[in-house]
Amino acid sequence: MLERAWGFESLRPHAPSTIVTVRTLTTPDGRALRVYEAGAPDGRPIVAIYGTPSGGTIYPPHAADALAQGIRLVTFDRAGYGGSDPQPGRAVAAVVEDVRAIADSLGLDRFGVWGVSGGGPHALACGALLSARVPAVASLAAVAPYGAPGLDWTEGMGEENIVEFNATLEGREAITPYELAHRKAFAKATPDDLRTQWASLLSPVDAAVATAELAAFLLANTNEALAPGVDGWVDDDLAFVAPWGFDVADLEVPVLLLHGEQDRFVPQSHGRWLAERIPGVEARLSAEDGHLTLIEHRVPEVHAWLVEHV
Repeated sequence: MLERAWGFESLRPHAPSTIVTVRTLTTPDGRALRVYEAGAPDGRPIVAIYGTPSGGTIYPPHAADALAQGIRLVTFDRAGYGGSDPQPGRAVAAVVEDVRAIADSLGLDRFGVWGVSGGGPHALACGALLSARVPAVASLAAVAPYGAPGLDWTEGMGEENIVEFNATLEGREAITPYELAHRKAFAKATPDDLRTQWASLLSPVDAAVATAELAAFLLANTNEALAPGVDGWVDDDLAFVAPWGFDVADLEVPVLLLHGEQDRFVPQSHGRWLAERIPGVEARLSAEDGHLTLIEHRVPEVHAWLVEHV
């Protein structure tokens, strides 16, 4: 295990500085897995899974909230992103063994899990397949399974995401060049460039929170995640449109689901579909939220809910 630590400060005035510890673990099948940790070292453990494409770099306000709520916040680079080795052909459910390896290494017997956007299905997988150790999960703006009955999967998505998933459906050979071109553009982009690139995805409420701070974080996180290539992004997209390896109807742990009506990245119809099929779900389907607003504003309430259940 390799370990290092650094401090960072939010761009927000008066936000406390937070120490993030970064470790590289070795999974049982011999892959490197980069893990990040912030918040209260002896606090309630919560594993967070960020979206697609992104690594595990922790958004400073999330780390600060974890510290304030007494949470030991753990994130990681999914296979193929950042410091984690690829796992070609992985299903969504494959994340469970990586989360198990992280928990074993860090001595986490019970822990909550939340995932946002592309991280949402991975969080649900942990609730379905690791329920002995994961007593509750939260899903924020998650995609539903592709081909879900009664759901037009791309209806309401911004053009940027429609193009991406149409290429994904054509297979690895089609989606890889698309994502390589975007990786090159991300590497040169400024926060303003990112907002311009996402014009079709940003509803007014998301445009309002796509500030220099959040845009800079998303850009830096994405660039670090894609530094070794696009394997993680390609495998994420292919996993979303293939069988996930579990059925959301089989979830037996408490699930909190958040989804905004003004989300153009992942339309709220996905959240409604999931809410209708996850047993006993607590669904907070808001009219005022988009996609980025959940990242910017709703994580503290997710943390508070998970603390009550862990």
